Amino acid sequence: MSKRSSLASPPARLLFPALLVLALGGCQTTSLEDVTGALGVGGKPEAAATADAKPDMDGLRERYRAKSSDPNIALAYGKALRETGQRAQAVAVMEQAVLAHPSNKALLAGYGRALADNGNFQQAFDVLSRAHTPEDPDWHILSAQGAALDQLGRNEEAQQYYASALKIVPDEPSVLSNLGLSYMLQNNLPRAEDTMRRAYQRNPADSRVRANLALVLGLEGKQAEAETIVKADLPPDQAAAKVTALRQLLSKKQQQRAEK
Repeated sequence: MSKRSSLASPPARLLFPALLVLALGGCQTTSLEDVTGALGVGGKPEAAATADAKPDMDGLRERYRAKSSDPNIALAYGKALRETGQRAQAVAVMEQAVLAHPSNKALLAGYGRALADNGNFQQAFDVLSRAHTPEDPDWHILSAQGAALDQLGRNEEAQQYYASALKIVPDEPSVLSNLGLSYMLQNNLPRAEDTMRRAYQRNPADSRVRANLALVLGLEGKQAEAETIVKADLPPDQAAAKVTALRQLLSKKQQQRAEK
């Protein structure tokens, strides 16, 4: 078992929601995938997905009630519930679907993501482990498993999963971003910065990657560069909100270090 990182205060389960505020500027969606991008497959990078999903909820709900045994309908409904912040309900829907179709890999993956969104990280990791096999690995799921392990404070193990994912998709920015966060949780800021910069170079338009890089830079004392990155290509009001969130998060981190 790996040792817990020296940055275990606050633990990952508390730090990632704080990162969410920075990445999304106070939006109501609070799923892990909105922070790291690890748990979504083909999802939208911004929290605007929440607003887009709402008009479909009534129709999806009716379809699910009419045919809850259909795995594709259950998967779509569960995903929509996650995107609209209804995490506990998403878990319930996906759990029932998996009970009815225990060997359906897509349902297992969706159930694992729902569990992670809901804070059930150990259970999420266990379920995600059933969603693929070594003979047929899925880099999305490997990265999601790494994110769950980071939430549990098992950073070295998490990094092994990210490494496996990167063997399949070298330089995938969402995986690199997760790996950078993992190094940050170990207080290995130089390595975190290097990894985050690689993610940023691959996808500078992803606000989550920008936010994660900005946080690491800020923790290293490079606040001017951090603020420039976090507000890149944003309207002035959104840029100001995210800079404020970054400053607040860095201030909290400094206070926590001073209290040690």
